[in-house]
Amino acid sequence: MSFLHVARRSPRVLVATSRSFASTSRAASQVKASADAVVKKQASQASIPKSSCPQDTVMKGLNYLKGQPQVLALADDQYPEWLWTILSPKEYPDDGPGGKADRVRRKRERQQAIKDKNFMSTQ
Repeated sequence: MSFLHVARRSPRVLVATSRSFASTSRAASQVKASADAVVKKQASQASIPKSSCPQDTVMKGLNYLKGQPQVLALADDQYPEWLWTILSPKEYPDDGPGGKADRVRRKRERQQAIKDKNFMSTQ
């Protein structure tokens, strides 16, 4: 791990990536992780605003075809529910070593290491 990678990581990631082979600490970390996930989900739901413009607002720049009516904003309940969560980060269930979450985490670490190595080679 390079210095830049450690400096960019949040303290929460440093705690979450530590592994232990003791079953009691793993169970405790799973309980803590599930509690943290519930708190994060509640906080994200509370902080995600619905649309930023009121109903029937003219959406400039969306109508690029000539001779078509102007595009108007709809009411919030007329949009699909997945639209409001599209910008939230993807969460993978922790299914142990070698699982999907572990592979995604390792891939991100490898990509970051490559970026750090490339950055340091330009200095």
